[in-house]
Amino acid sequence: MSGRPVKRSLTLRGHRTSVSLEDEFWAEFRRLAEARATPINQLAAQIDAERGLDLGLASAIRLYVLRALQEEAAAARGDGAR
Repeated sequence: MSGRPVKRSLTLRGHRTSVSLEDEFWAEFRRLAEARATPINQLAAQIDAERGLDLGLASAIRLYVLRALQEEAAAARGDGAR
């Protein structure tokens, strides 16, 4: 585990872009896309559309992953809280 971000390529609405994410965040992002049966580029485009102008795409993806993991942990505890 190096903790260093790695540049990853994505296609958002037909345009190539890249984000720098740590391996752990990228792996969870891919897992979440697969669990939702959503192509990773489509999930990234959804996050991009909802992120607002003051937040970078990589940060928005990290927050998406964090919130999803928090929701999964809450569901596993059975409390439904975030």
